[in-house]
Amino acid sequence: QVHLVESGGGLVQTGGSLRLSCAASGNVARTHTMTWYRQGPGGTREMVARSGRDGSVTIADSVKGRFTLSRDRDALHLQMTSLQPQDTGTYMCHAAAEVIGELGVLTFWGQGTQVTVFS
Repeated sequence: QVHLVESGGGLVQTGGSLRLSCAASGNVARTHTMTWYRQGPGGTREMVARSGRDGSVTIADSVKGRFTLSRDRDALHLQMTSLQPQDTGTYMCHAAAEVIGELGVLTFWGQGTQVTVFS
């Protein structure tokens, strides 16, 4: 199977920066779309940034201009700047991938990494 390992979360003051990383490992044949989601204290999950297999990048309006997405094959990086308290939440990586020995494209979730922004 495929494992998504997230890193880079933490506690930061308003206006600070963090860099999140998500690395796919295991029986990865090829990753397709990779996405960062976040779930705030209220429980609502929203898409933050997405990298398509074709190289396309989609950034949510709520973070546009502050967050930057980059990708290195099977690793996805989210550079977060000018962090605000409303950015607090659990950030989760999601990936669609072809798995060695399996047919089709499967989807996987990471366990999440906590980001807390305090004022």
